[in-house]
Amino acid sequence: MNAHAKVATAAVEAAETRVAIYDWPALAAELDGFGCAVMQKLLSPEECRQIAGLYIKEEHFRSHIHMARHGFGKGEYRYFRYPLPDLVGGLRSALYPRLAEVANRWNERMAIPLRYPATHAEFLDQCHAAGQVRPTPLLLQYVPGDFNCLHQDLYGDLAFPLQVAILLSEPGKDFTGGEFVLTEQRPRMQSRVEVVPLRQGDAVAFAVHNRPVQGTKGNYRVNLRHGVSRLRSGMRHTVGIIFHDAK
Repeated sequence: MNAHAKVATAAVEAAETRVAIYDWPALAAELDGFGCAVMQKLLSPEECRQIAGLYIKEEHFRSHIHMARHGFGKGEYRYFRYPLPDLVGGLRSALYPRLAEVANRWNERMAIPLRYPATHAEFLDQCHAAGQVRPTPLLLQYVPGDFNCLHQDLYGDLAFPLQVAILLSEPGKDFTGGEFVLTEQRPRMQSRVEVVPLRQGDAVAFAVHNRPVQGTKGNYRVNLRHGVSRLRSGMRHTVGIIFHDAK
């Protein structure tokens, strides 16, 4: 793994302790059933404010994206550079093994031969060997009228099938509107929509691209996209934890 991508051991251990308190069999069942699952209060309000406060500090980021220029919606976001902030990097390392178990089970059900390694460091080694070396965790900022079109965060041939978004702002206080939305396109059926209610500090884990669904003739794949509805007032910050790196 690129030395700059390494996360401090203390940060990973603290994040592992934090992540371990959740009922992972229940979360895995939610992911299996609906393609998303919420971890309430993953971050404290103070931690949310600290991460959101990084947005104006250029030294933490490798690039700044204005969505409207690319047809992604309206709003902006910044990709973190390596080394990631300890809290973000620690959670990325600690969440990965829990989600890799789900990802490997999904691939087995969808007859995809790829299996994900046990640790995030090993997975990043695979990304970097494939030429995907740019960090993908990002910090998003929305103001009134902003929205994020339905999309999939695929940055190369190697893509981890789950990701996590953490809401850093408080709905009803810091902003209104701006709901997290997940759509599921099912073969020969109408699309299904999931609107995920989040409070400040809550995290949602969700499918990036495909997930398996049990049908009458076995498992079949459904295609998922995610986005954010129009912000009506205030300002909304979110941190996105994507586990694969980009080309």
